[in-house]
Amino acid sequence: MAQNLSGYHRALDLFEGLVAGVPRDGWDAPSPCARWTARDVAGHVTGGQHLVRALACGGPVPDVTADPARFVPGDVRAAWDAAREECAAALTPEALRRPVPVGALGELPLGDYLGGYVLEPLAHAWDLAVATGQPSRLDPGLVHHAFATAHLIAAPLRAAGHLAPALPVPRGADEQTRLLAFLGRASDGPADGRGSDGHATGRATDGHADARTYRA
Repeated sequence: MAQNLSGYHRALDLFEGLVAGVPRDGWDAPSPCARWTARDVAGHVTGGQHLVRALACGGPVPDVTADPARFVPGDVRAAWDAAREECAAALTPEALRRPVPVGALGELPLGDYLGGYVLEPLAHAWDLAVATGQPSRLDPGLVHHAFATAHLIAAPLRAAGHLAPALPVPRGADEQTRLLAFLGRASDGPADGRGSDGHATGRATDGHADARTYRA
C-alpha cells in the first residue's frame, strides 16, 4: 500500500519544500487564489492533513476553506510538520481500507482517495510558489496524474463555486500549463512562475481545488 501512496507523498514533499522556502515576511503575499494570501494557501493544505486524518480515524471532517490561516497560526512550518506527522501516523493499513464518500463516485477506500488527492497539494504548491516568488515547475508525472483527477471532479467543484472556470490554453502549451488553465490559473509568466519583477503572475479568479467538496 505504501507504494500506491508514492504520488501522494511526493506531492506533499513538493509542497513542504515550498513552505520551507518562504521567507519569514512572505506569508502575507497575495496568492493566485482570490482573496487568499500565501498563509491561507499553506493553511488550506495543512488543514487538508487534518481532513485526511479525520477520514482515517472516522472523526468529524474540518472545513478547510473557511479561514484556512487558522490551521497555521504563528510558525507555518511547525504547524505543517505537526499536521503531516499526525496524519501519517493515522494512515494505518486498516485506515487505508476505510471507505470514504467521494461525491458522484460513491465510496472509495481511503488509499484510493489519496491517489486522487494528489491534485490538491500539487495545485496549491504552484499557488504558493507563485505567491512567494519561488520556482513553480511541478513534477511532470504528478501533473499528468492530477490532470486526470481534475477532469473527474471539476464539474461538481465549479457547480459549488469552488473552482474558477477554465481559461483558454495557449497553442503548444505543455501539460502543466494546460492543467493550470483547466483549474482557472493563468500561467502567463516565465517557466518558474514569476514575472520580470519577481512577483506573482496570473490569478485563479474565484476558486481553488477544494478537498472538502471533493470528499463530499
